[in-house]
Amino acid sequence: MEDKKDSLKIALIQSLLHWENPAANRQMFSDKLEQITEQVDLIVLPEMFSTGFTMSPGNIRKEEGSITVRWMQEMASIKNSAIVGSIVFEEDGSYYNRLFFVKPEGNFESYDKRHTFTLAGENEKYSAGTERLIVEYKGFSICPLICYDLRFPVWSRNTQNFDMLLYTANWPGKRIAAWDALLKARAIENMVYCIGVNRIGTDSLGHQYPGHSSIYDPLGELQVFTKEEEIKIVKVEKSKVDRIKNKLRFLDDRDEFSLLN
Repeated sequence: MEDKKDSLKIALIQSLLHWENPAANRQMFSDKLEQITEQVDLIVLPEMFSTGFTMSPGNIRKEEGSITVRWMQEMASIKNSAIVGSIVFEEDGSYYNRLFFVKPEGNFESYDKRHTFTLAGENEKYSAGTERLIVEYKGFSICPLICYDLRFPVWSRNTQNFDMLLYTANWPGKRIAAWDALLKARAIENMVYCIGVNRIGTDSLGHQYPGHSSIYDPLGELQVFTKEEEIKIVKVEKSKVDRIKNKLRFLDDRDEFSLLN
């Protein structure tokens, strides 16, 4: 049975990505993980961390998805930490932008990106998910989502009393002001920690990514922010979420409605 904690120490890895080269990205992130010398509980990687945000999933060998999941399991065991990030994943002839939350003992849960990015044609190449994921980990309830999901507050809505929203992303510089504003808004309206991990650099299509990986607390106060290629480590406290929720009780006044597909 998992130990429950009041705090989680989280490592955000903001990085360049090698275009459509899973082996090179796995090696790069292995090297970065070696740089984490203190014990952390959760390591967060960007969206499609093994390939970049490719709209040509057929360029990626089908077995690469399973290879990367096994790599995540190995790294989670070595670091004794959960690892989360999304990858290109093929299953039964369909491609998914699939997030894996891999725990230290090797078991994992997954989430398929609900809102595929129509502006880039992601909806034409990847099948959309239909179910939200809530991960229970060391006393925290975590809702992991992917990039474009950030723009849709109903999908992010805290109807299950979770403690943390976590977005893994490839969010471009042209719209980075929206990323900053929406991360803060999701934290405030849901009364949770809101974490966003973006990539940096320029991909092979010429899209530029400025980072801005960050953590906001349940009142929207900025805890962590970076524009650099670096690893940021921060501790978040569940008691802070509980204290704010119990004192202010804003979620008690939320409107009730159902999301229909």
